[in-house]
Amino acid sequence: MPSPALDALESSGIAYRVIRHGPVRTLAEAATARGVPPTDVVKTMVVRRGQGDYVFVLVPGDRAISWPKLRGVLGVSRLSMPDEAVAKQATGYERGTITPLGSKTAWPVIADRLVLGREITLGAGEHGVAVAVLADDVLRSLGATVADVTEPEK
Repeated sequence: MPSPALDALESSGIAYRVIRHGPVRTLAEAATARGVPPTDVVKTMVVRRGQGDYVFVLVPGDRAISWPKLRGVLGVSRLSMPDEAVAKQATGYERGTITPLGSKTAWPVIADRLVLGREITLGAGEHGVAVAVLADDVLRSLGATVADVTEPEK
């Protein structure tokens, strides 16, 4: 089965390792299955900035988006999360598999500063599959903006 995410990584020249772990229901299960701490399971969130305008936000697994911080970085007063169908239309990926790697549209990427200098795992565009990559390499390849955009998970 073709994998746009793995194809994008392959063409980027970034070193990566594929982790096939099967179904998981929670972030804690994903961390255990991937053999990493929850902070290294980086969630890719699709955020709506305006009509037909989205950004990817990369969030360490033990943190959540800080909406005031993210609005400040993006210079907007309103942001929202699209529903599952809209997110799939914007990215080409189902919720739970979304990644900026090989997305249908190369939306801007905002990464929380806490991912820098780490090996992280990202979804690979299909359920039960992730990739381990050096965050700095993948962020550079994606042209990501790195900023303080999260807060501890409540």
